[in-house]
Amino acid sequence: MRKISENTSWIIAILTIMATFIILFIALYSNSVTVKVNQLNIRTGPSVTYSVKATVKQGAQLQVISRKNNWIKVIYKHKTIGWVASWLVTNGHIKDVTRLSEATIVLDPGHGGSDSGALSTTGQEEKTYTLIFAKLVAKKLRSKGAKVVMTRDTDKTVSLYQRPQLAASSSANAFISFHFDSSDEINTASGFTCYYYHSGDSKLLAQSVNQKMANLPLTNRGTEFGNYLVIRDNAVPAILIEGGYINTDRDFKKIQSPSYQEKYADDVVSGLQTYFKTHN
Repeated sequence: MRKISENTSWIIAILTIMATFIILFIALYSNSVTVKVNQLNIRTGPSVTYSVKATVKQGAQLQVISRKNNWIKVIYKHKTIGWVASWLVTNGHIKDVTRLSEATIVLDPGHGGSDSGALSTTGQEEKTYTLIFAKLVAKKLRSKGAKVVMTRDTDKTVSLYQRPQLAASSSANAFISFHFDSSDEINTASGFTCYYYHSGDSKLLAQSVNQKMANLPLTNRGTEFGNYLVIRDNAVPAILIEGGYINTDRDFKKIQSPSYQEKYADDVVSGLQTYFKTHN
């Protein structure tokens, strides 16, 4: 009887160990993700600003440890621990990951809701066009894999203070506010300007975007210091673009033009690509 009891104890112990391993195995792989992009960077921290620790190919299995700021902490091949951009892992539409596609960018269509912004000579409201331009830039950025956060995507009122706060809470890597200028007298000014408040990364971002906008069919007024709350009280690299004078008929004709809108959006995206490639 004693021998049978000992054998039974051993069997129970072995079964318990096996069950534990099975449970651990199921738990491990049920909390895993399969990489669908061609190559995915594993970084040392949850942002594109951290260094690359390893690169994994399409089809790789990653075990999830935790999540933070839209990034996932993972284990690869049971030895490499690091962070990957959650929005890229299963994005089969992105062929290759770039620094831009790993970035989180806040786009801020100026004004909105009860705040119409400036008016054209025909009474068209600035808020309408800031939203059109920001949505177009957002679409192009998302097609390249970037994480885009909008301060507003409808005609609603958003306080000035909420806009930079959203950039901070989103752990954004860049913030762009869209506006259109207005002169004291109609039809007396023309052109676009990229404003920054903080020197360093914000100034570099303004220069990168402005250089790419140089071929737009309006006067390039360059980059300038601008004391605007949404870029002044911002903890991330932030710029404000005045995309033309809305109360100058020549400028407004361009602002309304789909071809100008497309070229403008392409240039902003190209400027962001340059910025993340060379300055981050």
